[in-house]
Amino acid sequence: MQDSLKPFFSPDGVAIIGASSKTNKLSYGILRNLTLYGYKGAIYPVNPGSEEILGKKCYPDIRSVPDPVDLAVIVLPANLVLEAVINCAKRGIKAITLISGGFKELGTEGEELEKQLISIIRKNDMRMVGPNCVGTMSLHNGLNTTFISGIPDIGGIGFLSQSGAVLGGIVDLVKGKGVGFAHFSSLGNEADVTETDMIDYLGNDPQTTVIAAYVEQIQDGTSFIKTAKKVSETKPIVLLKAGKTSAGARAVSSHTGSLAGLHSAYQAAFIQSGVIEVQSVNDLFDVSQAFALQHLPKGRRVVILTNSGGPAALASDSLATNGLIMADLSNETTKELRNYLNKSAQVNNPVDMLGGAEALDFENAMKVVIDDPNVDIIVAILVPQSLVNPVEVAHSIYKIANLTEKTVIACFMGDQLVAEPRRVLHANHVPMFVYPESVGNVLGAMLRYANWKSSYEEIKPITENINYEMTRRIFTKYRAEMSLGEALTRPILESYGISVIKGEIAKSAQEAAIVAQKIGFPVALKIISKDILHKSDVGGIRLNIFDTEQVLDGFQIMMADIHNLMPHTEIDGVIVEKMAPKGQEVIVGMRRDPGFGPVIMFGLGGIYVELFKDVAFRVAPISKNDAMDIVFSTKAGTLLRGFRGAKESDIESVVDILMRLSQLSCDFPEISEIEINPLLVLPKGEGSIALDGRVILDSSFL
Repeated sequence: MQDSLKPFFSPDGVAIIGASSKTNKLSYGILRNLTLYGYKGAIYPVNPGSEEILGKKCYPDIRSVPDPVDLAVIVLPANLVLEAVINCAKRGIKAITLISGGFKELGTEGEELEKQLISIIRKNDMRMVGPNCVGTMSLHNGLNTTFISGIPDIGGIGFLSQSGAVLGGIVDLVKGKGVGFAHFSSLGNEADVTETDMIDYLGNDPQTTVIAAYVEQIQDGTSFIKTAKKVSETKPIVLLKAGKTSAGARAVSSHTGSLAGLHSAYQAAFIQSGVIEVQSVNDLFDVSQAFALQHLPKGRRVVILTNSGGPAALASDSLATNGLIMADLSNETTKELRNYLNKSAQVNNPVDMLGGAEALDFENAMKVVIDDPNVDIIVAILVPQSLVNPVEVAHSIYKIANLTEKTVIACFMGDQLVAEPRRVLHANHVPMFVYPESVGNVLGAMLRYANWKSSYEEIKPITENINYEMTRRIFTKYRAEMSLGEALTRPILESYGISVIKGEIAKSAQEAAIVAQKIGFPVALKIISKDILHKSDVGGIRLNIFDTEQVLDGFQIMMADIHNLMPHTEIDGVIVEKMAPKGQEVIVGMRRDPGFGPVIMFGLGGIYVELFKDVAFRVAPISKNDAMDIVFSTKAGTLLRGFRGAKESDIESVVDILMRLSQLSCDFPEISEIEINPLLVLPKGEGSIALDGRVILDSSFL
């Protein structure tokens, strides 16, 4: 992978097939950019109608281009591309950047053309970026195969984008702001090289210290998680995902399916693989720049040093929203601050040095707070005013920041007055932002990544109390059923070590009475029908039955009610179950996502799951830490801990069940959805019991 993508960033020679001397053509812009920024490799325009373009000898075809050439940039009409790629293959060129559009983005005909193109690429062991892209840049060697105007500063951010327009806009946005980049890559249709391929490459690239990405769709979720997790162990990945709102478009068959929409799988995948998802272009580069310049925070305690109370208040709100806290400064720290600062200054946190605070005040205050053991992060805020030189303040901040391994960031509010201080701070490894609200977003992202790195855990399969063969026999026997109700789901759960409420099937009122006497009163009756998804909606559940007469009456009334509501429903009997003890009802389930595979769900259960949607997700297989995270990221998890004096529930048993459900989902790809709702969680040490369940099979396995 590393060698196959290297020519896109460090080629010995580049051929521009379709180069034009017309200044309004994209290919002219590409050729011009290749000559502007110090690229030392060979540059070969290819056009049979020209002898020279921009002082470069023009060649009639790729076969006549001399060595060295290991990258071809193609800018031709779509109908000429196949022949050009075939000729590149014959010439021995293994890397193609296809700028041209006119492929799958235009519909069926273009999609077929793209398939033919990929067939040639695969057959000849080539790699291709695009089609429908704007090319690649490498800032460290001056390579620029794009037609974008200008370049940003050199640094450690490797940026990839599925949208060429977003990439072009971002280049213009960050120019001159001291935000440093190693590489840019526009991936377009991703017919060959995908976002996962590029993350893998940048993960091994010594010039890239942080990876930033704009992504609309991930083609292979399993491969993405594996690659991103490996890369995140050494480099942060900051990602902006577009297209979140398509999540609920498909009709699904269970609570789990209706709640586990497309973006839920993306969010779970990002959390598990250490990817830091952001919500705006501004945050994408604020966060990336902070990762590129500063130490990771060792804790969440923040001190703010400011010359203005308003921005400090906004920053404090942002910190709280993102899981950080204001540090409690020690008595020694506040005494020292009092000695250095204006007598009217506020020396508790936030430390308000007042509007007249100068560079020396920031320097002295920073010297004091970096030694406070209660402080993990320092935020310096300046609102420029006429009596203070913001550049001098910037010098004071980075001078002290370079003496500590604690995280230091700055916020200088403004525009023109803070342009030079920003360049100074960025050049000296202190990230600077202009909005106080950005402070919490950035530090929250850094803290999430630091926590992920410290809690990374290898995933090991569960082997205890697993009866794979029993489950296989059930699926083989009932494969044509597609939807397996509670009666068939019970033995599946039991075969994977998940406890279910005591109960048996009865076909008649008399059988139900016998079963009830056997298992002991009180009992519940539940209808068995493949046509009924939610039993309580149609009167298919009767609870708290205390004697035989109530069983007989309850059975007859249930059958009559369902027949009246759904006269054509096929009924297979009832399950007679022991009434459950008191506990907390939750839901656990799985929906198989088309891109990421099985997505495990946990949340508040019972009849309220659709109403409150208090749910969280992770992609299987999951670790114990993943299972704990999924529980504690919901309000249901808060209830299990023991809310307002209530007893703590058996959270360990829930974690175990989530991991077993994950194992079941991975072992049997024919499961499309599975749900336990409710799962009754008993007090700590007493376990959890599945009270109802359902399995839905994938029709493609028939």
